[in-house]
Amino acid sequence: MAEAKWYVVHTYSGYENKVKANIEKAIENRKLQDQILEVTVPMQDMVEVKNGVKKQVSKKMFPGYVLLNMVMNDDTWYVVRNTRGVTGFVGPGSKPVPLTEEEMIPLGIATPSKIVVDFEVGDSVTVINGVWENTVGVIKSINEHKQIVTINIDMFGRETPVELSFTDVKKVEF
Repeated sequence: MAEAKWYVVHTYSGYENKVKANIEKAIENRKLQDQILEVTVPMQDMVEVKNGVKKQVSKKMFPGYVLLNMVMNDDTWYVVRNTRGVTGFVGPGSKPVPLTEEEMIPLGIATPSKIVVDFEVGDSVTVINGVWENTVGVIKSINEHKQIVTINIDMFGRETPVELSFTDVKKVEF
């Protein structure tokens, strides 16, 4: 399978979050989770002063643009291009051009380094960080792109799914 890259989509100004929601809904409906991995509207925290009062606000870094981490093929191109509010991909003509590593660094988007894990679906793991620390659970799914595992833990007598980072769990050794 081809490698996922970051692409930029131009939208109507002010419709960035709506476009993001529409694309995420299309991904879910068409089961493209393994091809369109992430949809994001880059935000920047700023301090705004109005009438002498400082206020922390989040502003869009690039009004009118949405970033997509996706595998480019005819299906994904069609879904994104035909989403309401999208005017097109950024690139010459109709050919989308992926962002380079140098262009992604200032955006705070780093390609995650590949983490090699020694567990698989069905293995028991112990949570080593966070709220669920020292909890033992069974792995139900592994998402290598997002580097998370979904484990079932026993909470109030019920099995409850919890998503955790690869670095937050370790395999239970017997």
